This record gives sequence, structure tokens and C-alpha cells, in this order.
Amino acid sequence: MSIVTSRELNHDVSAVKRAAARGPVVITDHGRPSHVLLTFADYERLTGTDTSLGEAFVVPDEIELEPVRPEGSTREIDW
Repeated sequence: MSIVTSRELNHDVSAVKRAAARGPVVITDHGRPSHVLLTFADYERLTGTDTSLGEAFVVPDEIELEPVRPEGSTREIDW
């Protein structure tokens, strides 16, 4: 596992992406781990999904929403 600072990431993104191809890269902010960069294949392996990136962001056509009126509110909700 590689460790890079945010500054190093900003300075050479390509190098950090190449490092992520070899394994997870921990990105630090002010000396503390803040993010982990890994390949999408590694992400799928860790999460146990084989969903494509496009499928991961599909929003269903209909989302059920039950409006809740705040207690004491008399204002009508216009849907």
C-alpha cells in the first residue's frame, strides 16, 4: 500500500493512478489519512459487486416519497 500527500497527488495525478494499479493508495491531509484511491476493479472486488460504473448511477424512474407534514403545520404541500 502506498501513501501520498494531497500535495503529491495534485502534483502528479498520473503517477498516483499508476500506483493505485499496483494496490490501494492512502492519501493524507496534514499528516492524517483522509482518502484511499483504488482501481474500480478493486472496488468491485471489495464490495462484492459486479455492477458497471454506468449502472451504479442509474436512478429509478419512480421514487416513492411519503410527504410528512411537520407537527403543527397547516400549510398545504403543492406537489
